[in-house]
Amino acid sequence: MTRPDERETNQLRPISFTPNVAPHASGSVLVSFGNTRVICACTIEENIPGWMKYQKIKGGWLTAEYSMLPYSTLDRKRRDISQGKLDGRSSEIQRLIGRSLRAVVDLKMLGHRTLWIDCDVLQADGGTRTASITGGAVAVAIALNKLIASGKIKQSPMKKLIAAVSAGVYEKTPVLDLNYPEDRDADVDFNVVMTEDLEFVEIQGAGEEATFSRDEMNAMLDLSEAGIKEITTLQKQAIADAEVPHKTDLLDLAKMYGGK
Repeated sequence: MTRPDERETNQLRPISFTPNVAPHASGSVLVSFGNTRVICACTIEENIPGWMKYQKIKGGWLTAEYSMLPYSTLDRKRRDISQGKLDGRSSEIQRLIGRSLRAVVDLKMLGHRTLWIDCDVLQADGGTRTASITGGAVAVAIALNKLIASGKIKQSPMKKLIAAVSAGVYEKTPVLDLNYPEDRDADVDFNVVMTEDLEFVEIQGAGEEATFSRDEMNAMLDLSEAGIKEITTLQKQAIADAEVPHKTDLLDLAKMYGGK
């Protein structure tokens, strides 16, 4: 079996993080999984939702929004606002992002604040939800570090990092980090969210008009665990890099996409 991009079965696509790409956000990063690119930004609002006030719930809140920009796919994707409602896929993904990040953020320690996580897909080539969770965790960590630096909190409410990666059965073989052709043709598709110490946060998996065995499921989870180990190392470096003044202008963005 040869993968479309000739990677090994256990090989991630090239992954990169460029922090501080959105200067008005509290924390931001451009995350790339191969040709999938997502801008993840965290904005801190010194307020909480009305339902928390009404129910007198202590602490803060974290919520996410996800959007694929019209030019992120080969055929232009209509904006949700032009259809008058959020499509079902986007709604499901942003709930997944929010759930995943809330699993590792102590909302009581956050205080009377809301963390807004915005994930905007610039280019889609498979794995946009896993890239969004992975980049969202970096954006949250950067934002909370700034909150500590400003003296508003003493320690980070983020208990640990999380990351996500896909795995699947492609041409009868378990593989890691599916790109679009693999995702389209896979017999089985898994999305795995784990903490940096390799505890599971969520697993989404289904056969695409196919079934899978326990051995295949175990193989996909083993591939995912090894991938998460690699990804969290890169996340930590990105968070450290964000503490160094970093300016990204239009020229820098052009260079990211192969311009001069």
